[in-house]
Amino acid sequence: MSKKQDIQLLRISYLRGPNMWTYRPVLEVWLDLGELEDFPSHKIEGFNTRLTTALPALVEHQCGVGERGGFLQRMEEGTWMGHVLEHVVIELLNLAGMPTGFGQTRSTSKHGVYRMVFRARDEQVARQALAEGHALLMAAINAEAFDVEAAVGRVREKLDDCYLGPSTAAIVAAATDRRIPHIRLNDGNLVQLGHGARQRRIWTAETDMTSAIAEGIASDKDLTKSLLKAVGVPVPEGVVVKSGEAAWEAAQEMGLPAVVKPSDGNHGRGVTLDLNKREDVLAAFEVADRHGSEVLVERYIPGNEHRLLVVGGQMVAAARGEVAWVVGDGKLTVLELVEAQINSDPRRGLTEDHPLNRLNIADDGVILLDLERQGLSVNAVPEAGRRVLIQRNGNVSIDCTEEVHPEVAHAVSLAARTIGLDIAGVDLVTEDIGKPLSETGGAVVEVNAGPGLLMHLKPAGGAPQPVGQAIIDHLFAEDETGRIPIVGVAGSRGTHTIARIVAWLLHLNGRHVGLASRDGLFLGNRRVDRRSGASWEAAHRLLMNRGCDAVVVENSAESILRDGLAYDRALVGVVTDMDGIEGLAEHDVRTDEQLYKVLRTQVDVVLPDGAAVLNAEIPFVAEMAELSDGEVLLYARDSAAVQAHREQGGRAVFLQGGMAMLAQGQGETTGANVDSLQRRFAAAGLECDALTALAAVASAWAMNIPAELISAGLDTFVPEFKS
Repeated sequence: MSKKQDIQLLRISYLRGPNMWTYRPVLEVWLDLGELEDFPSHKIEGFNTRLTTALPALVEHQCGVGERGGFLQRMEEGTWMGHVLEHVVIELLNLAGMPTGFGQTRSTSKHGVYRMVFRARDEQVARQALAEGHALLMAAINAEAFDVEAAVGRVREKLDDCYLGPSTAAIVAAATDRRIPHIRLNDGNLVQLGHGARQRRIWTAETDMTSAIAEGIASDKDLTKSLLKAVGVPVPEGVVVKSGEAAWEAAQEMGLPAVVKPSDGNHGRGVTLDLNKREDVLAAFEVADRHGSEVLVERYIPGNEHRLLVVGGQMVAAARGEVAWVVGDGKLTVLELVEAQINSDPRRGLTEDHPLNRLNIADDGVILLDLERQGLSVNAVPEAGRRVLIQRNGNVSIDCTEEVHPEVAHAVSLAARTIGLDIAGVDLVTEDIGKPLSETGGAVVEVNAGPGLLMHLKPAGGAPQPVGQAIIDHLFAEDETGRIPIVGVAGSRGTHTIARIVAWLLHLNGRHVGLASRDGLFLGNRRVDRRSGASWEAAHRLLMNRGCDAVVVENSAESILRDGLAYDRALVGVVTDMDGIEGLAEHDVRTDEQLYKVLRTQVDVVLPDGAAVLNAEIPFVAEMAELSDGEVLLYARDSAAVQAHREQGGRAVFLQGGMAMLAQGQGETTGANVDSLQRRFAAAGLECDALTALAAVASAWAMNIPAELISAGLDTFVPEFKS
């Protein structure tokens, strides 16, 4: 078999918002199959077998057949390599831990050139998966070796580097379930939930309600203890010490055994437990001193370590720790036993995807000290059957939420409120979490800001807890979505004028309005950027602006094809016309049917309580009415064009005697003086046809702005710019 030429990737575009393909961000790839246009899957000897051997889970892909094995059926029948590449990339993303179900491949007007898209939560991860999938596919075509595991590893590495951490992703997923939009604000885990003035922000498990003062208190363990003790939360007795000898004296005064730990450490680092000997306390002081600014000596509390998560004053999840042991066999060293019996546990790893950390005992002073107390070192070989203690704490991963006694839940809630944290991880030690601390002698030992959530999302044992949902419910009331009114205006005829008038009417209605149009970026009546234009970036800036409680965006067909919409849903979606095809050849849009698929995106995103505003004079535009999840409001110069809609009780705007008439059913109300508006535009040397004015009036009415205010607003609208 002669080697086939490589598939050429002509263009790669990341569509960041709703687009002609789907509601979600996608990576769009233009492919030139070259000679492979003549070699669909069933015409390359052994190809199907090689590919399914490399990616056995392709059998799960239903494809258009709609059942398991559907894609393999298509391969046997013969499908083109662009379609195959789509499924290869999707499967690599699935294997890497970013499940992806959406993909499409369509031919273009050029022979052998296809447009392939697939769901892409992150652009860099998607590009990496595309590169690996492309290489894998060509290797399968040409019967060459390919390391699938290594390719998946590279995609997973990019995922770890670029995508949200699991804790943040869980919160974002819970927001999505509530239909709350989100915007990622940096390359890390800072995320905006909601839009404009109704937004909230999270940074992993910290929120914009998390007090900086409370964080400072939580980082000072001695101060935390004194505040908790003052309100009656049981805490271990303890003091700050300056030297190892002072630590030993304090331990003796409080009564042995003792605990030595850094005052501002975290994740259990530098904490040594159950100390009874002077030399052990002195060594523990040196370990703790390396991990914090001060060292604490506390009374040792017997029992198991627990982490309880408090959100908005309520205990929502709890996890119990377990001590890490190894058992000697008379052959392996302690270091080797840890690798064989502890680090081999698939629940352990170095990333946030693992509920337990791998133990690097050679560099952990606390573990080395505990080994020394047992008369061992990392290179010692314990006799067969001997149990060796490796780690006392830091292994909190067994869910015990249902076991928590109400009095314990009250105590940790009080602890979080006392420190001032809206989200807190409260560490306590007790022999039985199902009994009050007063009965077990248990105590709260730490209160942590920005707690990790993974132990509750993916516990090593027990049921996962919906902590992401709890955080979202804390940030947003049950009936809140974090959304502000968004008006999207799509088309080419007068869309910038429509957007300006609608923004003006919203301003008169008491809104703090942001406007993104070809005329520039506006906040209220002030143009703050002339150059931004009707772009995805400009609209996105408004959605991030805490000062905006309404946004109006002009969208061209070209911008939708290039970037998608800047918002996931809109309260009002306007489509004005089907013009401008001649400027879309670069995107292979050459017919009204193709342009319809682009512009319908604006209608597809209308919210159920919103409205699509459509030009009834253009049949293709009027047909989009069936796509709206919300109401449909038509506009036209001639009342006959909207008569059928009115007969069904629908709302419409039409022109009569130079006036915009607002009609619902057979009722009619005068909305605005269109003739007067047009004369003012003409006097300023500008144009505003009647349909443009009617579209603006209809959009304002769709926002339920009163007819009297619409009329007054058009009478006071200034066509020319003051700046």
